[in-house]
Amino acid sequence: MVDTASRTAPTASAHATPEPPRPSTVDTVTPTAIEPSDAPVVDVAALGRQLLGTWPDIRIAARERSARPDLQRIEGQTMAEHRERVLAQLKLLVEDGAVHRAFPKSVGGEDDHGGNIAAFEELVIADPSLQIKSGVQWGLFGAAVLHLGTERHHEKYLPGIMSLEVPGAFAMTETGHGSDVASIGTTATYDESTEEFVLHTPFRGAWKDYLGNAALHGIAAVVFAQLVTKGVNHGVHAFYVPLRDEHGDFLPGIGGEDDGLKGGLNGIDNGRLHFTNVRVPRENLLNRYGDVAADGTYSSPIASSGRRFFTMLGTLVQGRVSLDGAATSASAMALAIAITYGTQRRQFNATSETDEEVLLDYQRHQRRLLPKLATTYAQIFAHDEFLQKFDAVFSGKADTDDDRQDLETIAAALKPLSTWHALETLQEAREACGGAGFLAENRLVGLRQDLDVYVTFEGDNNVLLQLVAKRLLTDYSKQFAKSGVGVMARYVVGHAADRAVHGTGLRSLAQTVADFGSTARSVTELRDERTQRELLTDRVEAMIAEIAGRLRDARKLSKADAAAAFNRNQNELIEAARAHAELLQWEAFTRALARTEDPGTKQVLTWVRDLFGLGLLEKHLAWYLIHGRLSPQRAQAVSAYIDRLIERLRPYALDLVDAFGYSPEHLRAKIASGAEQERQDEARAYYAAQREAGTLPAPEKHKR
Repeated sequence: MVDTASRTAPTASAHATPEPPRPSTVDTVTPTAIEPSDAPVVDVAALGRQLLGTWPDIRIAARERSARPDLQRIEGQTMAEHRERVLAQLKLLVEDGAVHRAFPKSVGGEDDHGGNIAAFEELVIADPSLQIKSGVQWGLFGAAVLHLGTERHHEKYLPGIMSLEVPGAFAMTETGHGSDVASIGTTATYDESTEEFVLHTPFRGAWKDYLGNAALHGIAAVVFAQLVTKGVNHGVHAFYVPLRDEHGDFLPGIGGEDDGLKGGLNGIDNGRLHFTNVRVPRENLLNRYGDVAADGTYSSPIASSGRRFFTMLGTLVQGRVSLDGAATSASAMALAIAITYGTQRRQFNATSETDEEVLLDYQRHQRRLLPKLATTYAQIFAHDEFLQKFDAVFSGKADTDDDRQDLETIAAALKPLSTWHALETLQEAREACGGAGFLAENRLVGLRQDLDVYVTFEGDNNVLLQLVAKRLLTDYSKQFAKSGVGVMARYVVGHAADRAVHGTGLRSLAQTVADFGSTARSVTELRDERTQRELLTDRVEAMIAEIAGRLRDARKLSKADAAAAFNRNQNELIEAARAHAELLQWEAFTRALARTEDPGTKQVLTWVRDLFGLGLLEKHLAWYLIHGRLSPQRAQAVSAYIDRLIERLRPYALDLVDAFGYSPEHLRAKIASGAEQERQDEARAYYAAQREAGTLPAPEKHKR
């Protein structure tokens, strides 16, 4: 097994000293043996630069900031202490000029939307509470004024928001409605006689809830409410509403509660707000997409109320962008901690009478961590492309309706996968580090608690994937919207033929003949980039086509029956959307691989990409077998080759996590600081000295 006990500090090739792969019982799948002299070497520095993505300098500066102790979390603080510390840290960010990048140059910003998110999501390294509270202040409260307001709102409100003179809340979610924003209960009814809107929460479920800055620090809020004028409800709009006076007391008609202790993110003062006939001037309506004249006449540049609603919410998509990036960073940190520890911690004798094995030399340990490392790499590359798309839309470089819809769909696809993956990775990393992983000083449990809510805020993950599935169905139906009978007939015949091939096992038979007698032959195609792409793409297209066929006549049904038909297919729709998101990640990884220039790094990254791609096939093997896409022989080869890939990647595990670029000041986990290595070296030296001196007691079993 690979002995990592005496490894030195990371260099471009410090960890790339693999031994030849051990003989396998599945010898038909064994790749060509790699002699140490022929083994690829990873250029860790170059790979690290690639992982920094499109805004490397901004990320590096943000990481330097996150390494400062005054911006980092102190474990064990009370909720009150943590809240005050994070508020003080926001002021430090203002002093550093670290939060103004996305705002207009006219008010002192830089109009750099992508760079702003790149810097912001790195704050998760310091403290997720700091990241999210700053996101509330500048990414939600401030961004709502920026994107939903007009120039007069920018001039009036943004300077105070940017300087933190006006801490604010983003009051959209209600106790009774979270993801279904269109159905919120708070109303803003226009009073022509005073030219004011009257905000009111008519029942308990309409209270605004889970709002950062609402419990203590917020003195204003952007409040979302149903805009009613002249007896007509024009749907959800946003209003700038003062909350508290100079003494911190609620203004007349406004009340609220503290949400109290939460399962994580306790540096944020989440709370509830309610309004009893609170009056705000007509000018406080953030009127970029909808306005009310003095006489109560409503107007909007977007005629369709549905399209207007989704356009307004689409301007706030940056929350999902940043969560995707922050969750991916948390996964990377967890793996850096767990893999570093796994290459130092020793347990049980297996290949030596004197030395115990390092944890990462055990196949099961590799199986637990290395596939998650491959997924994290895929997410990093996908996130950078996502961020490029976001920047293009918000900078105006590519800001058509189609561009915005694409951005919203990508956000709804990637954020669920990365946030779920973060929780799974943090939990696996915690378990892989044993009792040490359960100590707060090693951060894994704290990060797991803080990121738990990422899967449900800025959109519940399952709801977001349902939005993706609806978009996929819409795009699918557009292929035939203007097609004549002949075109549709040809499609039906082709689709039927495809089902005949897959459904009758003809494809499986052809694969079995090709694979006969050789698992290695089964693997050959699966390693091919085109084959992986076809299999992953085929699954998405087949799932959507099948669901579309079942829902084809739903428009002819009553509303209740149509809803029931959709509900019967909801789980499969969400799985199809998940498959689509996985394909997006695989494609982004493959494009990044094509840009990799160093031969050794490219080879190792190819193995990582294949591990990710084949891991997806393994996860969904039942589907591929049931639908005749893989023969049993080839399906068996998937798992066998994954095991071989993992064995190949084992010597590069430290290189791959070192490339993330996290220093000890970022990780702040004692088990990843070298302390474990010192303990192991001390123990081994102690026993070695006793053996040398002949003073080591003989084991009982040797005396029998």
